[in-house]
Amino acid sequence: MTEADAHLDLDLDLEFDREDLDGERPVPSLGSPVLVVDDLHVVFRVLGAKSKSATDAGAHVQEASPRRQSLLKRLVTSGSRHVGAVSEVHAVRGVSMVVRHGESVGIVGVNGSGKSTMLRAIAGLIPPTEGSVHAAGEPALLGVNAALMPQLSGERNIMIGGLALGLTQKQVEERYDEVVDFADIGEFVNLPMKTYSSGMGARLRFAISSAARPDILMVDEALATGDAAFRERSRARIEEIRKDAGTVFLVSHSIGTVEAMCTRVIWLHQGKIVMDGSTDEVVPEYQKFVRAHKRTKSGGRAGGVGPRARKKRNGGKGDKPVG
Repeated sequence: MTEADAHLDLDLDLEFDREDLDGERPVPSLGSPVLVVDDLHVVFRVLGAKSKSATDAGAHVQEASPRRQSLLKRLVTSGSRHVGAVSEVHAVRGVSMVVRHGESVGIVGVNGSGKSTMLRAIAGLIPPTEGSVHAAGEPALLGVNAALMPQLSGERNIMIGGLALGLTQKQVEERYDEVVDFADIGEFVNLPMKTYSSGMGARLRFAISSAARPDILMVDEALATGDAAFRERSRARIEEIRKDAGTVFLVSHSIGTVEAMCTRVIWLHQGKIVMDGSTDEVVPEYQKFVRAHKRTKSGGRAGGVGPRARKKRNGGKGDKPVG
């Protein structure tokens, strides 16, 4: 990845501070089902994977069973066979749900729980290993990082991003001024995106992404929103899209964002649904789990000092003996 690509591939959460979230939570007017997910599984085969680190991150990892090959194929590929371990990462395990028109669904879970993978499978970006997804409309995952080109101007990227989202050239041209005004980048729209600050790039990506009006909107945590003023505009834009789209999925590590924007919360862990219910029911239980999870990961370290730090402090001798 080049430095210019890394500049665009920022991993910033779509988060709102509680003081930015004035007003009541949206009250849904539920209609007919628009999305049915039936026993969805997504499995990745990884060469040379370190299963322990992936498991610690929350993913379900197991050693892959070798595939049967003919004698001829084994002889031909014996010299080029991969010597590392092959693991299967079961990112999504048996997820089923029914989502109705008018719902705002928050997806929560620790890193590696399968949240983004599930959204990408529902949006049709990755094929499910097992199970099926039935949607009454076209799901769209908000985010066009893969389509944008840092060496091109903001103007050209608006056109490329809009086309990638399914808009026609005429629709992109009609919404061009709206995108530029919303991103608040002024004359910088004529310069290459690699010259933008991180905030300017984030604002333009969000403005391009939200220019479309999908039937089912999916907002992943990797979207950035800039300063407080832009966060408020982003919140208003998402609510506007929710009213047009009817159904919204939101992945975020910000509990305040989930509480303010969502009427239903699905809690994932190791690819499975732990709890699915109203925001008031799920969020307190998830917060308890997160606090317990952090205490477990700290391993009871006194003063925040782990074994490696204590060994370094004691001159490489580890813990000092008692007595």
